[in-house]
Amino acid sequence: MTTDLARGWESINLVFKILDEDTKIEPEDQDGYMPEKITGHVELDNVHFSYPSRPDVLIFKGFSINIEAGKSIALVGKSGSGKSTIIGLIERFYDPLKGVVKIDGRDIKSYNLRSLRKYITLVNQEPTLFSGTIRDNITYGSSDNITESEIIEVAKAANIHDFIMSQKDGYETRCGNRGLQVSGGQKQRIAIARAILRNPTVLLLDEATSALDSCTEKLVQIALDRVMVGRTSIVVAHRLCTIQNCDEIVVLDRGEVVEKGTHLSLMAKGPNGAYHSLVDLQYAEDSEDM
Repeated sequence: MTTDLARGWESINLVFKILDEDTKIEPEDQDGYMPEKITGHVELDNVHFSYPSRPDVLIFKGFSINIEAGKSIALVGKSGSGKSTIIGLIERFYDPLKGVVKIDGRDIKSYNLRSLRKYITLVNQEPTLFSGTIRDNITYGSSDNITESEIIEVAKAANIHDFIMSQKDGYETRCGNRGLQVSGGQKQRIAIARAILRNPTVLLLDEATSALDSCTEKLVQIALDRVMVGRTSIVVAHRLCTIQNCDEIVVLDRGEVVEKGTHLSLMAKGPNGAYHSLVDLQYAEDSEDM
């Protein structure tokens, strides 16, 4: 047992080292602005950014983007172009080296972060489910006075209610450790129901359908289309067919905007266009898979 004890001791030391570290981003800053509501206007202005683990690799160098309140915008591009980094900066998982990230015209650093995040919801490729019931997972992070009818309403909007009711225990069905008792598509729709229940002003979708089969993807996409209506929605997409109805599509390459417009306007640029090339490439990949 000596080897196991040594490894355990090493792990404990690492855990306490992480717990003892001071964060540079304080979520409970009492001097921070606590908004009663936000409209959802998001802006990145002249942002320079590199990840702390790779300080010598600049992801953005003077990057700017303006996202109007209530509009849906899709971010597309090759891996490493900076799509998910934008999501991380809006959530304030990181601060830019230079430049400013604004929400409703106010520097995101001036907000009380926990208060601001009440209005922002993220649905990513691998959502986190807990070992409790489906009901627990849908209501996680929401207020305590949620009614049964509200839970059923958001479950229907997320295309998961019929599956839940087909289970012996209904909404009391346990999800298992890390949600292993439900499939990827079901897990994703439970996460979407959770997002709808929070009624966010800003909805962030980071590759929310890329890990699903085509049939499940359609169900999840229908749910996403419903929840995006009337909100500022920022969609990072791998499957380009899922973002054709967005108000604007922004094509990124190496941390820069190379094209932007609607699906039709970008496709009208022909084969030499960056977006058109991505669509052609994905169509060719899909044909090979078939």
